[in-house]
Amino acid sequence: MVRHSSRIELSQSSLTNNINFIRKKVGKDVRISSVVKANAYGHGIAQFVKMAERAGVDHFATASAFEAEEILEVKTEAADVMIMGILYDEDIEWAIEHGIEFYVFNYERLPVVLEKAQKLGIQAKVHIEVETGANRTGMNAREFPDTLAFLKKNHAHVAFKGLCTHFGGAESFSNQFKITAQQGRFKEFVKICEKKRVIPEICHIACSAAALAYPDTVYDMVRMGVAQYGFWPSPDIYYMHMQAGEAKGNGSLKRLFTWKTDVMDVRDVDAGEFIGYGTAYQATQDMKVAVLPLGYSNGYPRGQSNRGFVLIKGKKAPIVGLINMNLFMVDISHISNVEVGDEVVLVGRQQNNTINISSFTQLTQLLNNEMLSRLPSAIPRRIVK
Repeated sequence: MVRHSSRIELSQSSLTNNINFIRKKVGKDVRISSVVKANAYGHGIAQFVKMAERAGVDHFATASAFEAEEILEVKTEAADVMIMGILYDEDIEWAIEHGIEFYVFNYERLPVVLEKAQKLGIQAKVHIEVETGANRTGMNAREFPDTLAFLKKNHAHVAFKGLCTHFGGAESFSNQFKITAQQGRFKEFVKICEKKRVIPEICHIACSAAALAYPDTVYDMVRMGVAQYGFWPSPDIYYMHMQAGEAKGNGSLKRLFTWKTDVMDVRDVDAGEFIGYGTAYQATQDMKVAVLPLGYSNGYPRGQSNRGFVLIKGKKAPIVGLINMNLFMVDISHISNVEVGDEVVLVGRQQNNTINISSFTQLTQLLNNEMLSRLPSAIPRRIVK
């Protein structure tokens, strides 16, 4: 098989550490739903699902039926799958047939689900998402009594698997008033369920940020996204845990992700010459540069031009010139004996130096999640210890 121009390594021990850390925070009886949307935040669904199961996770959440199908191909029989986002009418039958749980966030969807379930003779597993203040997706309070009446009448065909909502900004403490209001509204929905005696199997509202910062939002299950991959949801959440003495040492979240490439060529550049397209960089002295075989088409942000760094032989090599579609150059004048084929770390650790995802996001205004999820699925992902 021919080689790709870069590769991603995923640490199993780091993921196991993160899952254990999360379990300690939320309690051993709370189920962890591993959110693997956006190709497992760029880590790769096929690889990450296997890793998560090894770490003891048995529930996976995603944003679409397309992604759910990818999970089905690699998960074990014991694991459950939940679609939190788009599910087209024509795919409902497929979801029911494969035992996939899915969100319903408007009443009109329920008769369609019932029809498909009756046709197949298989009970559909639905999570009713309710609107509490994010105004994104969620069933409004006016529809909710009719929904409960529907579920009670048709429970043989439609299982009330879960009641849930989505927080709008739990990662920022400036939004605490909003999160508190959403939590209060959710409790009102729970009370209506109790009054009508139509009780969901589980309740779940906490994302990574809420699970780590607001213990009262932890119900029967938590939907863990960015934290399981080793990223604190925000500086607010990190500083809170640092102050509690939990953000360093054995209590720390650990990154799974290392992105590598290799030196494609080594070139001498005379003083006064331009490097790369246009006149974005001019050598002020004689230089030695390394050419790297990837660019913005491979997910490496063009905003790193003349600003970012890579690691070669454990030393930082600054990017010189513009990031091209398929290659870019770095200054190695200060690094001895660089040769074609030498390993280059784009994100991760090499010897005593580290390039973090935050070094990209601070320069390019990308979110961590945005940067990671843009990485092409064609880049090989390999599980390491």
